[in-house]
Amino acid sequence: MIRSSMDHYGHRSRSDGDGISVFGSSNIWIDHISMFNCMDGLIDVIEASTAITISNCHFTRHNEALLYGATDSYPDDKIMQVTLSFNHFGKGLVQRMPRCRFGFVHVVNNDYTHYLMYAIGGSSNPTILSQGNRYIAPINPNAKEVTKRDYAEESEWKNWIWRSEDDLMQNGAYFVESGDPKHVFPTGKDMIRPKPGTLVSKLTKFAGAFACKKNIPC
Repeated sequence: MIRSSMDHYGHRSRSDGDGISVFGSSNIWIDHISMFNCMDGLIDVIEASTAITISNCHFTRHNEALLYGATDSYPDDKIMQVTLSFNHFGKGLVQRMPRCRFGFVHVVNNDYTHYLMYAIGGSSNPTILSQGNRYIAPINPNAKEVTKRDYAEESEWKNWIWRSEDDLMQNGAYFVESGDPKHVFPTGKDMIRPKPGTLVSKLTKFAGAFACKKNIPC
């Protein structure tokens, strides 16, 4: 469990303060961790990393939580494929759950009980499939939209493929879809098969670090 800022801050710049940085890597699985209050982001996936899964985690108390792709000037991130599944986005989170560039992101069966600005954002034409998540909007009437596009006019981002399927929207939350409605996403063993958003609270019940003790089964 990561409970405070990282002690290696300053060696490469502020980005050293990420709780976890996946840099130029593939076939990475991050599972059952609890994270909050890092110097920079909680988890960054950058430099053409791909085949990344982040699952069963509990995130709280942070501004810019998850970043997939560090800059709009690095198109090598087009190979990026990230799955975000069965996570609980809890109290004190503001934005970037995740914030994506290029690549393909599958957001499936996560529980967004808190976000203060937006939940899912992006730039540079990422492809995003949101399936079976629960989004609970904040009280702020100006923050009901789940999605946020950066550095692009609507004439450009309307072609980005962002789709919401079987998501549960509560307290006025809404997801702005875009792109070709007939676009066919991957299927089969390469994709987690989603459950309806109404089941998310059960699917994420045990998100976060295990409360394990030595010599006792978790």
